[in-house]
Amino acid sequence: MQLYNTLSAKEREALLEEAGEDRLTLSFYQYAKIGNPHLFRNHLFVAWDAMEVLGRIYVAHEGINAQLSVPAKRFNEFKAFLDGIYFLKDVRLNIAIEHDLKSFLKLKVKVRHKIVADGLNDDTFDVRNKGVHVDAETFNRLIEDPDTVLVDMRNHYESEIGHFKNAVTPDVDTFRDSLDIIEADLKDHKEDKKLVMYCTGGIRCEKASAYYKHKGFKQVYQLEGGIIEYARQVQNKGLENKFIGKNFVFDHRRGERITEDVIAQCHQCGAACDTHTNCANEACHLLFIQCESCASEMENCCSADCQEIIQLPYEEQKRLRQGIPNSNKIFKKGRSEKLKFKK
Repeated sequence: MQLYNTLSAKEREALLEEAGEDRLTLSFYQYAKIGNPHLFRNHLFVAWDAMEVLGRIYVAHEGINAQLSVPAKRFNEFKAFLDGIYFLKDVRLNIAIEHDLKSFLKLKVKVRHKIVADGLNDDTFDVRNKGVHVDAETFNRLIEDPDTVLVDMRNHYESEIGHFKNAVTPDVDTFRDSLDIIEADLKDHKEDKKLVMYCTGGIRCEKASAYYKHKGFKQVYQLEGGIIEYARQVQNKGLENKFIGKNFVFDHRRGERITEDVIAQCHQCGAACDTHTNCANEACHLLFIQCESCASEMENCCSADCQEIIQLPYEEQKRLRQGIPNSNKIFKKGRSEKLKFKK
């Protein structure tokens, strides 16, 4: 029984291009008690590999967090499979606004301690006591209320390219960093303000809303389905769009354009730009914002040092990487001292 990928990303990319079939990019999550995550992981891999599903999926005792690319012609088969799992029946699927044939190039189903690295001890509070879920229309109304504090639960490199107007955007590298910072900043408003939160697809707010209710916040709300679902509802219902810029996504697209506003800047020259890239030096792989001009001049590298390294023979590059943890870098995402212009 095949339980792991047998094709490389390049081989899969070639097959996708050759097939030329439409694919849907989507995501979903569900908190549920999974007794044997390893067994469940294998069950998912076997079924989805047969359906030609690609993506990155995390499974833990607390549930599942999935970001996927599904062949459009097999969507109904995929949906029927989910509905056959009792805690995934009718689960909300966040279907992307923009689709890409190559948003994912492998199927990776991994067992993790948690489906989101939140750093919380879930035994200390009731994770089921969540905030009020609101749709796009109610969300728009709420954030116009002067008694509302709107908080972006994402990281700095996500909100840097797009966010809701007047949102608090914590300058943090990870989700776990933001939780205590937000509580400290709003400690005097636990009873008199409405705390309204949003994130990419809703999963971070799901846990954060329960945590903040536990911490004494009386009025806690979260955007149902996150920015992905908000953009869809705005489009379908003709609502006013209060999001500006791009929504950062965790696949090869790296972003979905919500509006034409470009609110970020190239990290190398400062020109208006909101295109993320990974440094071409695989020993670095830093995620940063790079305009077309700098991409050409720097050969898709973040620095002159990395540009020199990619000129070396491949075997020499491989030798230099041996025994060195990947990057300055993993959480710096635009903060590296190597970048000439950064937030």
